[in-house]
Amino acid sequence: MDARKTIESGKAVLGIEFGSTRIKAVLVDEDHIPIAQGSFEWENQLVDGLWTYSKEVIWFGLQQCYSDLRADVKKRYDLEIEHLAAIGISAMMHGYMPFNKEGHLLAPFRTWRNTNTGPAAAELSKLFVYNIPLRWSISHLYQAILNGEAHVQDIGYLTTLAGYIHWKLTGEKVLGVGDASGMLPVDPGTGNYRADMVEKFEKLVAPYKFRWKLRDILPRVLQAGEAAGCLTETGAKRLDISGHLHAGVPLCPPEGDAGTGMVATNAVRPRTGNVSAGTSSFSMIVLEKELSKPNEMIDIVTTPDGNLVAMVHCNNCTSELNAWVKMFREYQQLLGAEDNNIYGRLYTEALQGDPDCGGLVAFNYVSGEPVTGFAEGRPLFVRGANDNFTLANFFRAQLYGSIAVLKIGNDVLFREEQVKVERITGHGGLFKTPVVGQKFLAAALNSPISVMETAGEGGAWGIALLASFLVNNCSGMSLPDFLDEIVFSGNTGTEIAPDPADVAGFEAYLENYKAAFPIEEAAVRCKK
Repeated sequence: MDARKTIESGKAVLGIEFGSTRIKAVLVDEDHIPIAQGSFEWENQLVDGLWTYSKEVIWFGLQQCYSDLRADVKKRYDLEIEHLAAIGISAMMHGYMPFNKEGHLLAPFRTWRNTNTGPAAAELSKLFVYNIPLRWSISHLYQAILNGEAHVQDIGYLTTLAGYIHWKLTGEKVLGVGDASGMLPVDPGTGNYRADMVEKFEKLVAPYKFRWKLRDILPRVLQAGEAAGCLTETGAKRLDISGHLHAGVPLCPPEGDAGTGMVATNAVRPRTGNVSAGTSSFSMIVLEKELSKPNEMIDIVTTPDGNLVAMVHCNNCTSELNAWVKMFREYQQLLGAEDNNIYGRLYTEALQGDPDCGGLVAFNYVSGEPVTGFAEGRPLFVRGANDNFTLANFFRAQLYGSIAVLKIGNDVLFREEQVKVERITGHGGLFKTPVVGQKFLAAALNSPISVMETAGEGGAWGIALLASFLVNNCSGMSLPDFLDEIVFSGNTGTEIAPDPADVAGFEAYLENYKAAFPIEEAAVRCKK
C-alpha cells in the first residue's frame, strides 16, 4: 500500500515528541517508514529562577506542529488526515506538573533542566538508599514541600509533560513505565512504583498533614503495548484545530524521550545501549542485573517494557557548540560567503585536530551539570599560551567537551560496575554530520558506535513505533522481538570502532578537563 492509500484508509500511525527545542510529529506507514512530518520550534524560559515552558505555549506548539504535519500531508498527497490507526505522545522526561482536583495547573511546569532540588534529592537518596536525581518528579515534589510552597497542599494529580498531554487528549491519567520510573523508582518485578519507597515517603511527609497520599496522586503505570485510552472529541479538537481529525484513535502509553530514544535505536534488550546527543545528552545501557550500589552519576530507570536501565544524563550537550557555529556563520555573512553546510565543514575540520585537542579545553555548561557537581554553569573555553590553538583543535575541543561528562558517568558503569554491552547506537543532532560525532563518541566510550539511517528521526519516530506496537502486534511478540523482526529486520546501522590514538587522546583531554574544574568553579562564582 502506498503512502497516500495508507493515510486515506486511516492506517497511518502518528508519533509526537516534545523535545527541548522542537516539537516534532512523524507520520509512519505500515512498514514504519516516515511518510510526513511536522514541527514547531520553541525555547524554554528562565522565570523566577526556574526553567519552564508556559501551558499556553505547550498547546500552541502542539497545534502548530500538527498543523505543519497537515500541511505536509496536503502538499505531498493532496489529502486531509481524517483517521489514524494510533497515536503516541512523548516528551522531555520527568520534571514537575502538579494539578489540583479540578485539573488546574498549580505551578509552572518545571523541566528536567532545573537544578534547584539538591537538598530534596540528597535527603531522598539517603532515605531510599537509591540515587534520586535532581530532575525526578519526586525530587521536585519534596523540594516544593521543603520550600513551604503553598500549592503543595492542593495537589490532586502529579505528572510529567508527556503524561499531561496524554491526559488532556484521552482523559486517562496514565504513564508509560519508562517515564514513570523517573517520577519515582519502579519495581521491575511488579511493574509499579516501589512500594517500600512510597511508604517511606508517606512517613517522611506525615507531619505536614497533607490531604493527599503519594500513591493517589501519581499516574497509573503501563507497559508498552497496553491500552492507554483513546482520543476524545475534546482531545481531537485540541490536537487538530481544523476539525478534520476524528476521535476514537487509540493511544499507546505516553513515554519520556529516553524511552523513545531506546526504541528508535532498537536498544531495549539487555546488553544493548544508546546515546542521545542534542541539547542535552544521555546514555542508556540496558542492564542484566541491578548495580552493586547506588551512584549519584547513574540513574536507574526502565525501558518502555520494564527492563532496568542505567542512565547517565547530562544537562548540556550541543547548545554551546551551536553558539560557536552561529558565530562562525555570522562571520561568513560578514564576508558575503554564507555556506549552508557550515556544521559539516567545521565538524569535519575537527577530524584534522590533534587527538588530545592540542591541550585546549571547552566547558559546555550553559546550565548546571549534576554529574560533575555543578549546580550552575558558565560556558568556558580554556587554553594555555603554548597549546596548539588551531581551528581544527578548537572545534575538536568543543565536540569533546559536548560528550566529556557523558564519558565520566559511563566510566563508572564500564570500569567500576563491569557492565557489559554488545552494541551502542547513537542518535540525535550530534550525529547528523556523518562520521565525526560517531568517531569521537567511540573514542570517549572506547566502544564501537553504530548509527542508523533512521537516527535523525529521533523520538517522534520512536513513540510512533510504540503506538504501532499497540495496534499492529497481532502475534503478541515482546517489544524487543517486534523491533528486531518487524521494524528493523536485522538493520544494525553503520558501525565505527574506536581508534586507539583517539582513545588515548580523549583520555588526555579528560585529564585536562578535570584539572580545569577549579576554573569553571571560579567562573560560576564570579559571573552572576
